[in-house]
Amino acid sequence: MTNYIYPKFGYLRSKEQADGIVKRHPIVVIGAGPIGLTAALDCAARGQPVVVLDDNDTVSIGSRAVCYAKRPLEIWDRLDCAAPMVDRGVSWKVGKVFFRDQLSYQFDLLPEANHQWPAMINLQQYHLEEILVAKCRANPLIDLRWKHRLISLKQPGDHAILAVETPDGIFTMEAEWVIACDGANSDTRKMVGAEFTGQFFQDRFLIADVAMKADFPTERWFWFDPPFHPGQSVLLHRQADNIWRIDFQLGWGADADAEKQPERVIPRIRAMLGDDAQFALEWVSIYQFACRRIDNFRQGRVLFAGDAAHQVSPFGARGANTGVQDIDNLAWKLAMVLRGEAPEALLDSYHEERAYAADDNILNSTRATDFITPKTKVSRYFRDAVLELAQHHGFARPLVNSGRLSVPTPYATSALNTPDEDLVIGEMRPGTNAADAPIAIAGKPSWFLRCLGDGFTVVTFGNATDKTEIAIGPLAARIIRVGRDIEDPTGLLAARYGASSGTTYLFRPDQYVAARWSGFDEAKIIDAMLRATGQDSAQPGAGQKELAA
Repeated sequence: MTNYIYPKFGYLRSKEQADGIVKRHPIVVIGAGPIGLTAALDCAARGQPVVVLDDNDTVSIGSRAVCYAKRPLEIWDRLDCAAPMVDRGVSWKVGKVFFRDQLSYQFDLLPEANHQWPAMINLQQYHLEEILVAKCRANPLIDLRWKHRLISLKQPGDHAILAVETPDGIFTMEAEWVIACDGANSDTRKMVGAEFTGQFFQDRFLIADVAMKADFPTERWFWFDPPFHPGQSVLLHRQADNIWRIDFQLGWGADADAEKQPERVIPRIRAMLGDDAQFALEWVSIYQFACRRIDNFRQGRVLFAGDAAHQVSPFGARGANTGVQDIDNLAWKLAMVLRGEAPEALLDSYHEERAYAADDNILNSTRATDFITPKTKVSRYFRDAVLELAQHHGFARPLVNSGRLSVPTPYATSALNTPDEDLVIGEMRPGTNAADAPIAIAGKPSWFLRCLGDGFTVVTFGNATDKTEIAIGPLAARIIRVGRDIEDPTGLLAARYGASSGTTYLFRPDQYVAARWSGFDEAKIIDAMLRATGQDSAQPGAGQKELAA
C-alpha cells in the first residue's frame, strides 16, 4: 500500500457568516478539484479576487484523472504550477498497442525536440490537487472555503444569490459571476435547469491502482483481447510512487459491487503480471462513462467548466485536460468584463469556442469507444482486421484507435478571429494555440510562451516598428520585436510561425493566435483587438478612425 496521507484542510467560519452580512463577491467558484482550483489561480493571476466553495476538506480519493497533456502544462506554467507537477509526476510520450500477444504498432506523441514541457505526465489527482491548493493558499486574492456546500442558487438579474451550508449553519452570499466546476453530477447544473444531453455507454471498466516495483518502461500500453483478459481490453500506466494504473474492460453485464472486491480484482492482476508478482491494491473503482455536454456553457451569471459542462470517455485523457483549457478560455474574458474592458457579450464566446472544442472531444471519444468496445460482430471483425494489418502495414495504423490522446482544439470558426487577408505561411492560423520555441532574452535562454499570456501581445519579426505598445481606450497590447526584444538563436521560432521580416502576430491573453499579417499595420492590429474582445470592429477602417482621432 502507498504511504500517501490525505491532508485535512479544515473548515473556517467566514467573517461574513459570523457577522450575518450578505457580501457580494466578483467571482465564486464551486468545486475545488483540478478545474476549480485552476479557475481560482487563473482569475487571481488576472487581478480578480475569488472565493472557492467545496463541500469536502481534502483532496480527491484515488488516482482519478491521471494523464495531463502538454497544453495544460503550458497553462499551469503560466500560473507557476507546472514545474512541481512535472517533478512529481512521470513523463512519457511513447504508446504501444497490442493485439492479443503481439505488438500492433507504437506512436510518439512529441516526435520533435525543443519543447519545454513533455507530451504527457502521469500524476495521481491527489498529488496534483495538493500542488494547486498550495498555490491557492499562497495567493492573497484566493479564499478557499472548505466544508461549504452550495444548496441553492438564484439569479435575480445582475448577480447570483447563493445559499451555502456549513458546519455552523446556512448563510447567504452573492456573486457577480459563478464558475461551476462541481463535476459530472453537478448540483449547480441542476439548480439552473440546464440540459445535459448525449450518449451514455453501458460498458463497465475496473480501475485498479496497484503499488508494485516493476521494470516496465514508462509508456502507455494498451491491449486488445490479451491472453490474460480474453475478449476485452486492458490499459497500463505508470504513476508516481511506484503506483501502476490498470484499467480492465468488464463488459455490459458486470456486477459493479462484486467486481470491486479484492477476491475478484487480485486474480485479474495475477493473470496479467504472473503468479510471482508482488503487489498491493491501493484503490479500486468501477466506472461507466458518457459522451455528452451542457446545452450552453453560460447560464445567465453561471459559467460551467470541466465535467460540469461536458463528459467524455477516459480513453484519450480528454476530461481534465479539456477542463483546464475551458478555464484558460474563460478567465481572461471574465477579467476583462469585470474591469470594463470588454462587453458582457464577450462571455458568450466562451460557449461558442469551448462547446466547439467539447463537440470535437466527444466525437473523438465516441469513435475511440466504438473501436475499443465494438457493438456488432461486423464491427469486431473490422477492428480485429485493422489490428492485424497494422502490425505490418502502415496504411492500417491510422485506423487503430485506443483513444486519440488529448490535443488542443483550434477555434477555427470563432467570431473572435480576424481571418487571414494576405499570404502568411505556416500552420499558426487564427484560432490556434501558440507553439512554443526556445528563445533568448538579454542573452539568457527562455521559452516563447513565457512572453505571452498576461494580456494581448503583438509579436513582430524584424525591424517593423519602434513602438513597444498599442492602445485603444482601456485595451492595450505589448509589442515584442523578434531580433530586438527577444532573440531566436535556433531559428525555430521563425520556422514554427512561418515568419519572415515584417511578419506580425496578435496573441490573445490565453496564448491563442487572434490574427496575423505579412507586415506591421497598427490600424489592422487595433481592429483585430476589438474583434477579439467582442467589440465592433466590423466597420471598415475602425482602427484608422481611432488613430486619426
